Amino acid sequence: MISVEQALDHLFALAAPLEPETVPLRAAGGRVLARPVTATRDQPPFAASAMDGYAVRNEDVSPGAAFDVIGEAAAGNGFDGTVGPSQAARIFTGAPMPKGSDRVIIQEDVSRDGTRIILNDTFDARAYVRPAGADFCVGNQINAPRILSPRDVALLASMNIAHVPVTRRPDVAIIATGDELVMPGETPRADQIIASNGFGLAAMLEAHGATARLLPIARDTRASLRMAFELAAGADLIVTIGGASVGDHDLVAPVAQELGMQQSFYKLAMRPGKPLMAGRMGSSAMIGLPGNPVSTMVCGHVFILPMLRIMLGLGASPAPRSQATLAVDVAANGVREHYMRATLSQDGVRPVERQDSALLQELARADVLLVRPPNDGPRLAGDMVECIHL
Repeated sequence: MISVEQALDHLFALAAPLEPETVPLRAAGGRVLARPVTATRDQPPFAASAMDGYAVRNEDVSPGAAFDVIGEAAAGNGFDGTVGPSQAARIFTGAPMPKGSDRVIIQEDVSRDGTRIILNDTFDARAYVRPAGADFCVGNQINAPRILSPRDVALLASMNIAHVPVTRRPDVAIIATGDELVMPGETPRADQIIASNGFGLAAMLEAHGATARLLPIARDTRASLRMAFELAAGADLIVTIGGASVGDHDLVAPVAQELGMQQSFYKLAMRPGKPLMAGRMGSSAMIGLPGNPVSTMVCGHVFILPMLRIMLGLGASPAPRSQATLAVDVAANGVREHYMRATLSQDGVRPVERQDSALLQELARADVLLVRPPNDGPRLAGDMVECIHL
């Protein structure tokens, strides 16, 4: 068996950044920016009013000063004239400052009579003018790589970027295996169960930038597995679920090897997830996950999501960990690194009572994976531990 760290090194060697593609701005949210993009205009493109009021010359401003209103400027409809001495233009938020003006007197600070305004004896000292280019200028960049947030999309739109270079989504083919499985909505026999692992894994991967293809269930025959691998051909990553051990019905490894898989490793000093294998099959990276539901999802977090980050151009790094305080005492750990399902509250992190890798309900309750190093001794409430957020 190899360590989780060694397994990650092997998996990182199997993954590589994918090529970029260009998508419409409307489709860019959540995608990974593949290369820097550059603003094509200043924002704002002109000095603009920050408030509703009157545009005047600052040198004319004094308590009780009077101004003749000679025009009006609104957003999208500027005033073409020039503001001269003791003149003002009615102006609204976002409108371009008229020629000659360099200050906005807010409307609360004046009294108006027809086309004449008089400045109050006390008034706001701020100019309320947004300079041209105050937000960004032509040539300013958004750097890559980065996952484009809604805020980034708004910035791209303001920069007049209509089409965005993003990294292609990794194509992940998921093959659940086993005669015992039926699809949700079907009626299982007494000796069958509902296939859940692939659905949970697909949802996880799609939430992190991949396109997941959930292929038909592969039965425990070489012919069925061969057909499943044929359907998965060309994927960036092939993930099998179940059948990765060495029992009489565990055919994934021998069939994959018959089809040319170059195995990188098999079996980890990890709990849950010991019978995990990986390698390369043609142009595809391949991971064979254990069939227990919790094992599948834990391995997804620990191994597959970091591989996706590499494919998306975000770099090679393990799943991020944070420190938390134990809320209860925990017993010593064994020889395998243990990823305990746990809840997180103001009291700290608390392992769920039942750590069986077949119990999806306990995984659904969990907020984090509490990571116990191999041979970690007993821990007391109040000790600091490492967690991976789910």
